[in-house]
Amino acid sequence: MFSKYKKRRMLYNGDVGSLLPTLYSSDYFTKPSIDELAALETIDSGYCSRVPDFTIGRVGYGQIKFIGSTDVRWLHLDQIVKFDRNSVVVYTDEADKPPVGQGLNKAAEVTLTLKLRSLDAHSPELDRFGDILRKRADRQGAVFVSFDLSSGNWTFLVHHFSRFGLDDEEEEDIVMIDNDSDSTAEVNEFPAHSAGAVLSHSLPAHLGLDPVRMQELRALMFSSEEYEDLNGSFQKINSYNKEQLKEDSPVINGKILANTTILHGSSRKGRIQISSSPIRRPSQALLEYNLNNTDLSPSRDIFLSGHRKGLSLTRLTKVEGFRLEEKHQTPLSGGYSKNIVDAALFMGRSFRVGWGPNGILVHSGTPVDSPSCGLSSQVNIQKVAMDKTVRDKNNKINEELVDLHFSSLMNLHKSVEHETSQLVHDSFKLKLLRVECSRLTLPEICQAYIETIEKAHEISELSTSNRVFLMHQVSIWALVRVLFSERETNEQSNDDDREGMMLDTKDDSLDMDVEAKPFARRAEFSFWLQESVCHRIQDDITYLNDSSDLEQILVLLTGRQLDAAVELAAARGDVRLAILLSQAGGSMVSRSDMAQQLDIWRMNGMDFKFIENDRLKLYELLAGNIQDAFQVSSIDWKRFLGLIMWYQLPPDTPLSVVFHTYQQLLCEKRAPHPVPVYIDEGPLEEEEVDWNIGDNHDLAYYVMLLHANEDKNFNQLKTMFSAFSSTYDPLDYHMIWHQRAILEAIGAFSSKDLSILDMSFVDQLLCLGLCHWAIYVVLHMPYCDDAPYIQAKLIKQILCQNCEIWSSQENQYQFIEELGIPSEWMHEALAIYFEYQGDLPEALEHFLRCSNWKKAHSIFITSVAHHLFLSSQDEEIWRITSFMEEHKSEISDWDLGAGIFFDFYILRSSLKEGDIMSETDPLGKKNDECRSFFTRLSESLLIWGIRLPADARLTYAKMSEELCNLLMSVPGLSSTAMVQMSCFDTMLIAPTPEDMRSSHLQSAVSVFTYFLSEIST
Repeated sequence: MFSKYKKRRMLYNGDVGSLLPTLYSSDYFTKPSIDELAALETIDSGYCSRVPDFTIGRVGYGQIKFIGSTDVRWLHLDQIVKFDRNSVVVYTDEADKPPVGQGLNKAAEVTLTLKLRSLDAHSPELDRFGDILRKRADRQGAVFVSFDLSSGNWTFLVHHFSRFGLDDEEEEDIVMIDNDSDSTAEVNEFPAHSAGAVLSHSLPAHLGLDPVRMQELRALMFSSEEYEDLNGSFQKINSYNKEQLKEDSPVINGKILANTTILHGSSRKGRIQISSSPIRRPSQALLEYNLNNTDLSPSRDIFLSGHRKGLSLTRLTKVEGFRLEEKHQTPLSGGYSKNIVDAALFMGRSFRVGWGPNGILVHSGTPVDSPSCGLSSQVNIQKVAMDKTVRDKNNKINEELVDLHFSSLMNLHKSVEHETSQLVHDSFKLKLLRVECSRLTLPEICQAYIETIEKAHEISELSTSNRVFLMHQVSIWALVRVLFSERETNEQSNDDDREGMMLDTKDDSLDMDVEAKPFARRAEFSFWLQESVCHRIQDDITYLNDSSDLEQILVLLTGRQLDAAVELAAARGDVRLAILLSQAGGSMVSRSDMAQQLDIWRMNGMDFKFIENDRLKLYELLAGNIQDAFQVSSIDWKRFLGLIMWYQLPPDTPLSVVFHTYQQLLCEKRAPHPVPVYIDEGPLEEEEVDWNIGDNHDLAYYVMLLHANEDKNFNQLKTMFSAFSSTYDPLDYHMIWHQRAILEAIGAFSSKDLSILDMSFVDQLLCLGLCHWAIYVVLHMPYCDDAPYIQAKLIKQILCQNCEIWSSQENQYQFIEELGIPSEWMHEALAIYFEYQGDLPEALEHFLRCSNWKKAHSIFITSVAHHLFLSSQDEEIWRITSFMEEHKSEISDWDLGAGIFFDFYILRSSLKEGDIMSETDPLGKKNDECRSFFTRLSESLLIWGIRLPADARLTYAKMSEELCNLLMSVPGLSSTAMVQMSCFDTMLIAPTPEDMRSSHLQSAVSVFTYFLSEIST
């Protein structure tokens, strides 16, 4: 049977890949490797049928080198060769073992790597080891070759295969490494309490399993060397004393076999080895140590022993797997944590930190921000807080904030004109987008953003910190409008909001001259600066006493509130001071006169003690000496910048010079740092913000530097567009992305190195379920020569990972289509999703629409076709197969797969046609067609094998039955007796049930008898 099966596979599989052996275990290897075999088979056809000295092994366990030429075609090596500790088995099932000399049941050189403790090369035990291994090889019918103590390699020759290696007793004779002795269940001292009380608090009990039964299964199913891997998953049975074991358990060869009484009715006996070493404590992963008691006490956090104490083992209920119930909120934001599931049982040793979609983190370590140390047997699910910006003062997500912060802003961005470019990837075309915006239309765009932000500011549930951030963003958009917008020459200004900005003009509808533009921009910036610091001025005055008029005047001057300062001075009767204040920040002549007067007083030795300190500061400020008038630490950076522009530098100084002057003073540490708003406005959150001087500056400061360096390379873009420049939330990029897009569109800078900004904003959008806007952002990522298809790959990932979201919302689905995303990509994502969900008919439909013919064909044959056929849905089968038939050249095994159903309907239709009588020999022709079809059915069953569902044979039987009945109805008057008898032969090879085959056989006998009688007469 074995050789027959191989011959059939050889007939129907011409592809090299189908000839190769399969090996999926990562720690197994072959020489030559699978890839090398494929290459050699391609070069030399038939090489896999005669591989010289073929070798297979397992790292750390050993290898087998088959002597001579070996036929490795179609071998499932994972199922045939099994390396274990100090042993190897080839063909574990005797029914599958081929005759000696065929397959892998042939002569070979076996090398096993024994796990030995370290011994001296001159140790007398070395010779004893060699004798034991030599005797063991002879007893198993092998020929001992060598034993290497340094590597532990034991080499011997075998003529054919069964199990070769050491048994448990021989492993004890050859002293193995020390941890081997620990792998057995150690029973030395037995406390007096019962086993039920101990096992009822174990991990299996907590998971709803019978701990006694689990103990039995471990003893029955795993060998002693595997106890170490399982150690810690179950508590040891330590509730029986030595007398009880001696009375109930027989002793064989020094080993105690657990009695069925101890194991509560077990039908088999598990061996427990006795060790003289003390009881080993369970690992910290499952039990916590009680410092006040030498006994082991189960951790209440894991086993909940407080309320399970005394629980009867018969009342344990079965739970549905390891369900992670979301009960505990994480310290991050609204996630869940502390789901009690043993990590080893959950995913074995492979369990590590795992990132899920939308910021989900699954790990078995200490929870984030947790002061205590976590346990490795506790799985934590936590979510990164990427949605703080849409949470209200009650820390709940506000849908109105989601709309205003994201959807409204994105719709505003989409309404701006765009330039498109085409990207071709795998014959699919993708439209990349880029915002187009001129400086003439910039004021309108900035005003639209400001109005949207102000709507969010009106929400009553908004937290205080969010209100401050929103007002800061309004200030940033206003600053962008002031510094980067342009006006057409002779344009009439109709903006009522700018009446106060034109401080040096008397009419707000003047014809704008080219030379006047810098002065107009300076005036607008001056007004913006006054508005930005106005609230700080009011706060400072509130804290001052009413008697400190001079100090109040000084504070008013830091915000250039000259009118209020003059009125206050005049109200206290100091007319001269009021006159001086009215000239503050004016011409350089008045500043020079004030500075000269102060110098004269100093040269004449005037005692300044008789002048109030605040009045002297006012004189210094009016003279343009801001360093002596204010201490650097006593004023914020915006007001200090204003002092430089208003009182120190000439009134016609360009803004770029003003900004560079402040930057120079900052480098000399003579100016306050432009700290971000969350530092400048005080602590806005309960948690302390970790910020050091120089880490990040305020976004407004970077915008000013960008304006000052407009004609040069600006090397602070990454810092400028980081989240910390405008908010304490490092994951909030919803406003910075828009500001970057508009500034880049007007030509303020150009950079292709801000992908981290794009990707961070994409993650934030995906976290909120806005997949369509995430794809919109990806389309705005600039083209990069180093990664030319990054946009296509990202979009495919977004579609696949968030398929359930965008496919269930019609607005998102339609929006993605409008963006020009290839429909094939969307159907591919839907196909993968439905296949994962188990909805294979729906997955098949989408695989067809995305032109994945191979996958569609596989699902159709293995999961869909037979159910449709048995449900008499012939039209649906014909539709699917007709669709695939147009691309059958791209589908392997088409004739033995979907082609069978396609040809079945054609053949059935031809057998039913009424004009069959016009053919010369209709029976002979149809007989040949049916014979060919029945042969294909048998071959299909052989090729697809176990991949076919259980009702595949029933489907093929019904096909055969229907065709046989139609074949019998074909007129055979013009056919010879040989042709008619051949029809019965054809029906007998069809894959039909035995009763039907017997019926055909009886009919054949009847017809044959009739022919004989005709001949005799």
